Amino acid sequence: MEVLFSPTIEQVYYKPIAREVEVFDHCFRNRLPLLLKGPTGSGKSRFVEYMAQKLDLPCITVMCHEETSTVDLLGRYIIKGNDTEWIDGPLTSAVRGGGIIYLDEIAEARPDVMVAIHSLTDHRRMLYLDRHHENLKAPDHFMLVASFNPGYQKGYKELKPSTRQRFVTLSFQYPAKELEMEIILSETKVEKNVAQKLVAIAAKIRNSVELGLTETVSTRLLVDAGKLIASGLPPRLACTVSIAETLTDDEDVKASLKDLIAMIF
Repeated sequence: MEVLFSPTIEQVYYKPIAREVEVFDHCFRNRLPLLLKGPTGSGKSRFVEYMAQKLDLPCITVMCHEETSTVDLLGRYIIKGNDTEWIDGPLTSAVRGGGIIYLDEIAEARPDVMVAIHSLTDHRRMLYLDRHHENLKAPDHFMLVASFNPGYQKGYKELKPSTRQRFVTLSFQYPAKELEMEIILSETKVEKNVAQKLVAIAAKIRNSVELGLTETVSTRLLVDAGKLIASGLPPRLACTVSIAETLTDDEDVKASLKDLIAMIF
């Protein structure tokens, strides 16, 4: 489990796609948990960082995986000298101090994690620390946000309907061409014609079902390619290492992606 504390000094760039900022703000004011669903690299994590900065709240991000357990989130006892000391986990710290706790890819976590957050996602807004014999009431400025990728998780791990109904849900998709180009231009220093070509590559890959990709090219990968190009790497090479090599290990599919890149650049 990886825990990240979002920076609060540098301005976070985020380009709203629909009315997600308004929905987030209302969820925070009404003390409702929020679930973000959408493909990898569609801006879910950046959106949470942006809203934390906009609301002037600390944000703790937990990168969930198949070994993430309740103990990891709530805390544990450790031996310190001759004493036993309780150490809060990231979820407990967020409830004590307030702010946003963001459980990224929550569907990957172990089932006991879902049980632990249930009391935080209803009218109780309570966190029960059975191991520490303590019950914590979440303050008004606490918010639980989670995310998952339904396309990737399908047939593997999915959130139970009973769990999903505890959240207000926002759906994220890749932005429209014009907006995606604007994001690339804002995040990199490439020329407009380069940004247009990167967006064109993305459109062709996303529409090419025959490639059989597990996940398609994300806006994040386009930004990575743009940064490499802006720093002087040849466009075809930048797109190959950022897009083709990242998306697949299948040599035939990779060759098709390289041909597509060469056709546009």
